[in-house]
Amino acid sequence: MRVSHVYPERGGGTHSVTALQPRCGHAADGGAMGAVAHVLAVDPVPARSQMGSSLGFHIILACFGIAFAAVTMTAEWIGIRRGDAAALLLARRWSKVMAVLVAVGAVSGTVLSYEMGLLWPGLMGRFGAAIGFPFSVEGIFFFLEAIFVGVYLYGWRRLPAWAHWWSGMPIVVAGVLGAMSVVAANSWMNSPAGYTLRDGKITKVNPVSVFFNAATPYETAHMVLAAYMVTGFLVAGVYAVGLVRGRRDRYHRLGFAVPFTIAGIAAPLQVMMGDIIARFIAHNQPVKFAAMEYVSKTTRNAPEWIGGILINGHVYLGAAIPSFDSILVGFSPHTRVVGWDSVPAAQRPPLVSLIHLSFDLMVGLGFFLLALAAWQGWWWWFHRRLLMTAWFLVPCALGGVAAVAAMEAGWVVTEVGRQPWIVYRVMLVSDAVTPATGVPVTLGVILALYAILTVVSIGVPMIMSRRWQQGPPAEEEAEQVPYGPPRAGASPAAPAAPPAVPRKSPGGPEAV
Repeated sequence: MRVSHVYPERGGGTHSVTALQPRCGHAADGGAMGAVAHVLAVDPVPARSQMGSSLGFHIILACFGIAFAAVTMTAEWIGIRRGDAAALLLARRWSKVMAVLVAVGAVSGTVLSYEMGLLWPGLMGRFGAAIGFPFSVEGIFFFLEAIFVGVYLYGWRRLPAWAHWWSGMPIVVAGVLGAMSVVAANSWMNSPAGYTLRDGKITKVNPVSVFFNAATPYETAHMVLAAYMVTGFLVAGVYAVGLVRGRRDRYHRLGFAVPFTIAGIAAPLQVMMGDIIARFIAHNQPVKFAAMEYVSKTTRNAPEWIGGILINGHVYLGAAIPSFDSILVGFSPHTRVVGWDSVPAAQRPPLVSLIHLSFDLMVGLGFFLLALAAWQGWWWWFHRRLLMTAWFLVPCALGGVAAVAAMEAGWVVTEVGRQPWIVYRVMLVSDAVTPATGVPVTLGVILALYAILTVVSIGVPMIMSRRWQQGPPAEEEAEQVPYGPPRAGASPAAPAAPPAVPRKSPGGPEAV
């Protein structure tokens, strides 16, 4: 059964869409069979699975591209300012790992670019003139980032100390602006603006309105803070393991403190940003918010559900806080919260339980990471030193995994919650997906490719770590170069050897 709907165009004009009405139950009522039928009816599952797996892998590497340079430069700043050999050694090694991750990220990002056209020709064919603009801007910032990663990596001992430090600043800036550009494209899909559509074709585009649509500020801030949390907690987790094993030298203490502090600063900002963006979604995409919070009918005094699975319209294994959802949306228990009954069944998100549980997971892990940051902050305020108990370090060792899981859950909420629209209230996923029948084959190829890239992303830094442990840092860093700043009283042909780094054993400090 097909149902046609006509909506006003957000960019001007009107358009009609044709949605497929599920025949067995509907997802909004919580029926499991209805949810499956809704997904299978539009038949974008293989393409969505391929896009989702590609994005899920690439977004982790993108986090390092956004934030790892800032972590590395913080360590270098400490090393230069205080003459701290351990901090300089950390920065040198982190820069090498950063180069590996940027290289792998370039491959996975390129795959995503091709998938936009191959998997979603309906989207790119009709709206490419609009959505292509932020992608083009992101390409410029990626080129700048890649160039200065090379300059920064090969500038060690070839540039004066502060000149080298400043050569890393474009990486930090390009990472943030590149993230804004990509997120602007996704934001546009949630809040389309800045175009005029007549007879199914774009006749006018306002690039500024496309880029800075209503959702861009919220999604950009949310993603950049997530990147700093993922990078900071993942790197800190490596050194937390070393601290748990008894490696309490300055190298490990500093290797934990620098990234953990950066992630800890981002954690409370992220919690506040999450509250703001949830309220924005409640007003801008009320049906998505209804799926996030199990609001089946438009009501006041809406309860806040924690956990739970929706089956046949009833929530099982969940706890409800009376009226709290209305309070979160409008700061009053009498705030009206829109339910998913406000739209026809074919326009309601499928897999409501997945959306809600992903949202709960994101929020729960966010508060867990905030608690770790607050714990260390409280200890530092009164004792001016790192907390070294296993009760603190073991959760910190798991903090990186928790940050990644929270970020992935957030993207599930964003993308699944927008369904069945690929451009919110403008184009259905079923109208954008490729009609090609070979997508399951390419999905298998992509999964195999990402399995290889995962091994590379983890294995190469591990090999580098073992190499760093085999000899003292002086041998690793004593790199002869034809030019560079000589030490005082030395010949320009003989560059200064790095200072000795305090280490726990003759074998040198444990590596990243």
